[in-house]
Amino acid sequence: MSGTGEPNAKRSPNMTEVKFTQIFINNEWIDSVSGKTFPNINPCTGDLICDVTEGDKADVDKAVKAAREAFKLDSPWRRMDASDRGLMISKLADLIERDAEHIASLETLDNGKPVTDARGDVGLTVKCFRYYAGWCDKIQGKTIPIDGDFFCYTRHEPIGVVGQIIPWNFPLLMMAWKLAPALCCGNTVILKPAEQTPLTALYTCALIKEAGFPAGVVNIVPGYGPTAGAALSEHNDVDKIAFTGSTEVGHIIMQAAGKSNLKNVTLELGGKSPNIVFADCDLDHAVETAHFALFFNQGQCCCAGSRTYVEESIYDEFVRRSVLRAKKRKLGDPMSSGVDQGPQVDKEQFTKILGLIDSGKKEGAKLECGGDRHGDKGFFIQPTVFSGVEDDMRIAKEEIFGPVMQILKFKTVEEVIERANKTIYGLAASVFTNDIEKALRVAHAVRAGSMWVNTYDVFRCNAPFGGYKMSGVGRELGEYGLQQYSEIKTVAIKVSNKNS
Repeated sequence: MSGTGEPNAKRSPNMTEVKFTQIFINNEWIDSVSGKTFPNINPCTGDLICDVTEGDKADVDKAVKAAREAFKLDSPWRRMDASDRGLMISKLADLIERDAEHIASLETLDNGKPVTDARGDVGLTVKCFRYYAGWCDKIQGKTIPIDGDFFCYTRHEPIGVVGQIIPWNFPLLMMAWKLAPALCCGNTVILKPAEQTPLTALYTCALIKEAGFPAGVVNIVPGYGPTAGAALSEHNDVDKIAFTGSTEVGHIIMQAAGKSNLKNVTLELGGKSPNIVFADCDLDHAVETAHFALFFNQGQCCCAGSRTYVEESIYDEFVRRSVLRAKKRKLGDPMSSGVDQGPQVDKEQFTKILGLIDSGKKEGAKLECGGDRHGDKGFFIQPTVFSGVEDDMRIAKEEIFGPVMQILKFKTVEEVIERANKTIYGLAASVFTNDIEKALRVAHAVRAGSMWVNTYDVFRCNAPFGGYKMSGVGRELGEYGLQQYSEIKTVAIKVSNKNS
């Protein structure tokens, strides 16, 4: 066993069978060139689930070679009718739906999220693949009436070999957000899942093969960011890199792309999203939605509503109700029904969150509830609420990525807009008010890629998602997502006699 993690962890008994743990290249499961593996840890217990093959640069080189071969001119993938490509993606969606319960259980085992949430992720994954399956034969160029005796038109062509690096918070769904549009446009892919949560991506490999995708079209290489991820980002034969994760790593990937072959880059990065609550809102609804906005998925959401700004006149009541709601949150075995919150994904994240909670206490925020670990095993953290939070505190500036709610006070519309925008991030935001004029004022003034009014976390596969500022580059989902995976070629043909 090699790599980081828990090298002396005992094996975790579980009811979910893990069938695939190797690298997937050219529609085959193989060991790494180095022969190394890394431990996959159960976040509920800290015990070992299984050992997973550890890919690095040598394995990425093999995967890129396979993807390049699958993308070569006149290959079966390049010659395939767009409608048939759509049918193949649709078949993959059907297979995921067929195996939904096993995949959801595998996701919960690996990630720790409640199995009810994992089932929801599977459903959204199926919808995403079906949505992009329908787009395959609808990607169209234009004819352009340029001056002179020419016939001019544009083609939307696949970029080529695409590297994709996905996070651990929504492993299956983020795989779909990446794979579906890339395959829709006719690219070939090397995907690196997060080392904490590789199991659902590796299981999906079997379904990709069963669906009939040609060898080399999809290749999946589990491994660590500084080795396998870096090899993808730096590779001169990778035409595009798409990454979802931290802003810190986004910087590294952008730099690697620039230093290598100036590959196309899409980044979906961190956030510190403002959730603005005005006194004229439906208070019960705002409290419940703000709770969901922060605590959903154990707080492990890039767009979590992690700066809750509440108007002064209702601040104390909002805090009181939010604390009561947090205390009702049920922690426990995520495979059990009725559980609202599972563990954080790993020990590193667990330790980071507790450190930020400690900073909130030291900097003068009032700890209303929680603030410590839950239980004596695994990576569970109590639902935590801070009041009296100021903008310059670490918990108000840094992305915590955990079940820690910060509630800040404001007086006026202009003040809260200015404070909401005073951040390096710009991924999402929300506003709660019954005044449509006020809602529109805030929605148009806050610098964020997604803005929700009297709701939160509204994601649909046909609506784009992405960030302003240091929250990312480009957009995923919807028709906009296709633009990230195609090149536009202009063709001009000399003709002897042009007529209108």
